[in-house]
Amino acid sequence: MSFSKLGLHESILKAVTELGYTSPTPIQEKAIPAILKGRNLIAGAQTGTGKTASFALPLLTMLDDEVEVRAKRIRALILTPTRELAIQVEKNIAQYSKYSQHTSLAMYGGVDYADQKQRLIDGVDILVATPGRLLDMYTQRALHFDALEVLVLDEADRMLDMGFIEDINKIMERLPEDRQNLLFSATLSKQVRALAKTAIENPIEISVQVNADTAPKIDQWLIPVDKDMKSSLLSHLIKENQWEQALIFIETKHGAAKLVSQLEKRGIVAEAIHSGRSQAAREQVLEKFKSGELKLLVSTGVAARGIDIDDLDRVINYDLPYPADEYVHRIGRTGRAGASGEAISLVSKDDFKNLCMIESRLGHLLTRKLEEGFEPRKELPISILNYVPKNKRKPARDNNKRR
Repeated sequence: MSFSKLGLHESILKAVTELGYTSPTPIQEKAIPAILKGRNLIAGAQTGTGKTASFALPLLTMLDDEVEVRAKRIRALILTPTRELAIQVEKNIAQYSKYSQHTSLAMYGGVDYADQKQRLIDGVDILVATPGRLLDMYTQRALHFDALEVLVLDEADRMLDMGFIEDINKIMERLPEDRQNLLFSATLSKQVRALAKTAIENPIEISVQVNADTAPKIDQWLIPVDKDMKSSLLSHLIKENQWEQALIFIETKHGAAKLVSQLEKRGIVAEAIHSGRSQAAREQVLEKFKSGELKLLVSTGVAARGIDIDDLDRVINYDLPYPADEYVHRIGRTGRAGASGEAISLVSKDDFKNLCMIESRLGHLLTRKLEEGFEPRKELPISILNYVPKNKRKPARDNNKRR
């Protein structure tokens, strides 16, 4: 199927053709017609399957160019969990609307209010915002919701993981009841479904399972290593394999800064993004990485769903993430749009429980490769594929209890 068969506006089709889009992905093929019909929607699809275009393209088609948006009003609201994702989604929308009159704005914290307030004065067709900054601007009466037509909850599972449920509820209480609601999530967990039940009336549900033909081509493997040898091993791998580019995930901002320093001492240039850096600094580093000027980026989880780079060669899990779904989001930064990639995890004995949960989530074991000279002193145990965390285990029956 081609995009021309989905009912999109000619101006949108012209823009996506220039971007190299040839045929819709499974989630786009199912979601776009439903959204154009005005249906409320719950959609589940893994990272890298084209979810942004699934809601952005029909939004731009539905919002009539002839309708002039009023001051401090918005016609569509897209809520996202992170600044990086807000910036990325708005960038995509700006590309898709190249030949239309629609306006868009990314609104997030960590930067001065003035510029965002100024942009809102003339009104904006599509606002992409993080929950906290949106509530702040609403409280300051910098925008009003009475003209809103569509609400999109993007990466809903991540927003819930980050504790935004109260902010989301406060926002929805202030929105017009007569609106179209769209929820997109990498996973449709119990928490996501509970949110959908309260936020979306009479939705249709779309869930796209990855199959052999559509699955990202990602070679996944791990290297057992002692925790205190991880930075040395990483330096060795970068130099020995002459890696040109890698996105390196680490759990803490202090760890990120320390790792960059350790790599620098070994003659390896890397930079870090984390919550401790200013928004301007984070954007600058991301742009350098996307352009190829920066080859190695060390990041905490803030970037897992905000980086969209064509042909990213590899993702490295310096630390294994928790929960297990986060592993899927992380490695989804590589192997995009039919390209191949690799995901390497440096795993110590301390990471064993996380490893078991990740492999249980994947449904298969990750290949283990020992690196000569870095064999761990503390052996990494054999994985338990059906591992169940303690807090989810059923209590054992007491066979001595009287019946």
